[in-house]
Amino acid sequence: MLRLTWVQPEDLLGHELRQAAQDGREPKAVAARWRAAGGPEAPATAGASPTPASRYLRQLAEDLLDELADLPSALADDEPTDLARIRSACPDWPEPVGTPATTPHALEAAWLGRATGCLLGKPVEKLPLDAIRRLARATGNWPLTTYFTARGVPEELLARHPWNRRSAPTSLAENIDGMPEDDDLNYPLINLVLLQRHGRTFTTTDVARTWLDELPAGRTFTAERIAYRNLLSGLEPPRTARHRNPFREWIGALIRADVHGWTNPGHPAAAAEQAHRDATLTHTANGVYAAMFTAATIATAATGDHDVHTCLRTGLAVVPPRSRLARAVRQAVRLAHEHADFESVVDALHATHAGTHHWVHAVPNTALIAAALTHAHGDFAGSICRAVSGGWDTDSGGATAGSVAGLLAGHPAALPDSWTAPLKNRLATSIGDFDGIGFDTLAHLTHRETCRP
Repeated sequence: MLRLTWVQPEDLLGHELRQAAQDGREPKAVAARWRAAGGPEAPATAGASPTPASRYLRQLAEDLLDELADLPSALADDEPTDLARIRSACPDWPEPVGTPATTPHALEAAWLGRATGCLLGKPVEKLPLDAIRRLARATGNWPLTTYFTARGVPEELLARHPWNRRSAPTSLAENIDGMPEDDDLNYPLINLVLLQRHGRTFTTTDVARTWLDELPAGRTFTAERIAYRNLLSGLEPPRTARHRNPFREWIGALIRADVHGWTNPGHPAAAAEQAHRDATLTHTANGVYAAMFTAATIATAATGDHDVHTCLRTGLAVVPPRSRLARAVRQAVRLAHEHADFESVVDALHATHAGTHHWVHAVPNTALIAAALTHAHGDFAGSICRAVSGGWDTDSGGATAGSVAGLLAGHPAALPDSWTAPLKNRLATSIGDFDGIGFDTLAHLTHRETCRP
């Protein structure tokens, strides 16, 4: 039986109840009705519960999703999604910074950094923090200094905490043979196509058309899969992000933001505005801010004129300061400055967020990325290892940290060969004609878009 993940109404309802509690709505009455009817909790890690619900429960879930959407939010004024309101909430909206240029070498380092960080995190995606630490310690790789391996891990530990089923065959150290396909690399490729076809003035509708033309539905997850479904149902942006989409503040828009930063060196506001037009196909509020923060941080790093701390401060300038994401990032940066031991930083972040947020949510993951980059002072290996060692969405966090740190390194030769050589300058993907492409070629294609008027 095909049990399609991330779209079943009976599974979405539990996630929407949690989302409502986070974004300032009052879902208790709806939650009580769902529990009284025998409705299940949201799946803890997977995208679908193992068995379908009854027709009654499915219909009730759809009705309750719509009812929750109509509830007022106490945080609406502090967390707008409209760009004009976001700008008005940000008193330090950034001006152009540094020298507005970058090089193909720097962009190649950024692509390699993104791929390397993603690859490091793939085997332990979905695993709890304690399992990541145990698996790494079992092979003497803690704190992390290299890719995960199954060699030397006790069988009983692997039985208790198995590697990510899809990723282990391609992402453990002994198995790596080029960069395997991953959505964290597919989305930068899609956005490269978007810019090639529509330029910097693309619209959210252009994003949607590009997806329908180039992105296989089966390669989408969480908010992206919901938005894809909504497009096929005849809905248009920005409603595609809101309609029965409990994942609209998760990490999906953040992992699409790199190209907007890479192609706007020295122009963090322009990068953030592009990321906003992209993100609002699928996300709202803090999910959008995470993408804008990432794009602005990367645009600042792309000039090569600023350290990572300046880049992160500039990224935070495009995020409404009273939003949940801004507060989480400020706390994460503060913790990274206060603690010499990164495990203490991670433990504090998990104590704050793990009990209330799904492991794919944008708020804790963005905070962890900021903490990792801060604690490592932008060092490449230190940044990706810290991001992945903190758990949650390990491949996505590692990818974004690697993109920023690789860009700051400025040249592929500045990245340790032990990290980049296993990629063999080869990326697997189901996007367009990119399968098997080299990161050097991608860098030149990306650089071409930075030079387009």
